[in-house]
Amino acid sequence: MAAWSDGYWWSNDGLRLHYRDYAGPAERPPIICIPGLTRNARDFEGVADRLAGEWRVICVELRGRGESAYAKDSMTYVPLTYLQDMEALVRELGLTRFILFGTSLGGLITMLLSMSDNKRLAAAMINDIGPVIVERGLERIRGYVGRSHSWPTWMHAARHFSDMLGDVYPDWSLEQWLVFTKRVCKLTPNGRVTFDYDMRIAEPFKVPGGATGFGLWRAFEGLKGVPSLVVRGGLSDLLDEDTVAKMLAENAAMETVTVPRVGHAPTLDEPEAVEAIGRLLARVEEANG
Repeated sequence: MAAWSDGYWWSNDGLRLHYRDYAGPAERPPIICIPGLTRNARDFEGVADRLAGEWRVICVELRGRGESAYAKDSMTYVPLTYLQDMEALVRELGLTRFILFGTSLGGLITMLLSMSDNKRLAAAMINDIGPVIVERGLERIRGYVGRSHSWPTWMHAARHFSDMLGDVYPDWSLEQWLVFTKRVCKLTPNGRVTFDYDMRIAEPFKVPGGATGFGLWRAFEGLKGVPSLVVRGGLSDLLDEDTVAKMLAENAAMETVTVPRVGHAPTLDEPEAVEAIGRLLARVEEANG
């Protein structure tokens, strides 16, 4: 596993937020990785292990996740506040040019950041999300997010996820389920395994319109001209093929890859995703001369 240092920054409303900082050469733009709704910095461990050293990789934890502070007001668990938090990080680190990798919610935040100022983006990858979100997938997520649960061992938790998400990752081995479990869960002081996020993140998400709160196609326009990649799970219930086709038609700088027999969302450790990310970064290197 690649080594990292812990970094912290402050939100506008006084929360101390956390990121993992994997070292890389200063002459290349750093890669900022933004995880999905219930995920944390560990979601990008595979990406960081492959790229660290060749690229600086910054894996953030949104408010209410991982080692980032939990918000006093649950209604700040919304994309526009996450955008403000990310802008604060960019200012704190003094970044003028960077690459964004965003999974699910992280992809929405990526689009918002591009809408703010896309000249600073060297490239962007959005994972299994787009300007049209399939309602069936949203309903599935609403059905489990914010429901507290705990297990006596990592194996018990892994078997739970295997039963619950077996149709999302139908070909996974028990070892892969254990890796997944250790990315999304934590060990409590009393030795139980539980989710590593504030259960209250579900509160605004379950309000009508609370999944986004902004115009998605308008946000997507920010990626026009930016070397981009959209990764889609072949079994995804959140991003459909028609939306991907429209995204490609709207943005000539965007490429796509489908990860077969995976739902929402690909881990980015799949061979198809690894190769596509490699092609995207090669485009960055070519553009930088």
